[in-house]
Amino acid sequence: MRVAVIGAGLLGLSTAWFLRKRGADVIVFDRELDVGLETSYANGGMLHASQASPWNDPGVILKALKMLGDEDAALLIRPSALLKMLPWACSFFLNSSKKKYRANLEKNTVLADYSLSVLNEHFGFLDHVYDRSDLGTLKIYRTDGELANAKQVTDVCTELNIIHQTLSPDEVASLEPALQPICDNLSGGIYFPNDVSGNAYLFCKQLAIAADSAGVLFKLGTNVSEIRTVSGQVDAVVSDLQTFPVDACVVAAGSYSPFLTKDLGLKLPVEPVKGYSLTIPCSGWEARPKIPVIDEHYHAAVCPLGTTLRVAGTAEFAGFDAQVRERRIANLFSLVHQIYPKYSKSIEEENVKPWSGFRPMSPDGVGIMGRTRVSGLYLNTGHGHLGWTMAPGAGKLVADEITKNPENFSLDGYRLDRF
Repeated sequence: MRVAVIGAGLLGLSTAWFLRKRGADVIVFDRELDVGLETSYANGGMLHASQASPWNDPGVILKALKMLGDEDAALLIRPSALLKMLPWACSFFLNSSKKKYRANLEKNTVLADYSLSVLNEHFGFLDHVYDRSDLGTLKIYRTDGELANAKQVTDVCTELNIIHQTLSPDEVASLEPALQPICDNLSGGIYFPNDVSGNAYLFCKQLAIAADSAGVLFKLGTNVSEIRTVSGQVDAVVSDLQTFPVDACVVAAGSYSPFLTKDLGLKLPVEPVKGYSLTIPCSGWEARPKIPVIDEHYHAAVCPLGTTLRVAGTAEFAGFDAQVRERRIANLFSLVHQIYPKYSKSIEEENVKPWSGFRPMSPDGVGIMGRTRVSGLYLNTGHGHLGWTMAPGAGKLVADEITKNPENFSLDGYRLDRF
């Protein structure tokens, strides 16, 4: 069986790896000249079953209206992009009811927990090469209301046996001494000891090397112009220069996936949501941060990765505008100061690497995986801000379905036909 995988990021590479392990002949396409150069390149760094909440939580409509056009907002919707994404936005808001949010939160948490188990079981050979840390993640809260609102997430974690500990401000500072200076401004925190973190780009690079050694063929710097079908069955992948006959195809091209499926009559509800990050050298910092931290109040994530600190935050609905906007980057610097004021003077801004990338977001905040009504066409996209978390598990599940080796995990709630 010959299978094409379009996309050489976390989702595509994980899928390709498990397809090859199942005996398929695999060819991976990507328009970039190397793997992991787009959404997977400089993400937040955390893999967490604990933080699998969709962004469209109850009340998001009012929040979004207040933030419309506000350059400093955590969730920024640019008016220029609003008209094009209006049908998607309506679906996004419809999925923010308490009932739907709860159902989607549970689906994400179940998949994330499974994905972490797959990471630990199948990718241990990469642990030493992608700055993996097993110190868990810590979510901090600055108001009593924020801490109370976290109960819905912790209730799901309790039901699904996701270990967590609620901490007082003093216990937060004891766990992560780097937070001591802001201890008096916190209402508490929740610690998730089984979460992990790591550098997604390094993971992609090393997994691609392993996949190449295992016989996966890579066609990098190759634009796929068509997924060809004959009598409703995938027959070939067509690039600018060549046609590659295949038996099946997996679209794992992130936010660009809808462009590959539209000519097949499949409307894929995935929109690009631009995220920003900073990578800050911190090797010279005394007693530097060690545990990944999510600040609920400022909607920011700060993750130690080797000798650097990765700061990620903000969501910008701006279509495919790839511009790295200085004001959004300045906001991230400000967030670092709010979380780690002790280290503010240690940051040498000229050595900080800013980045932005498009998160492929579905309107219900849940990834889109598995078979479609086009025979031989499969999807693995739409995981949004949870791509790093979901990639190992989602890759295995899609590969297992293609090769007819299903586990005791149904993809029925994750397929395109739910929309």
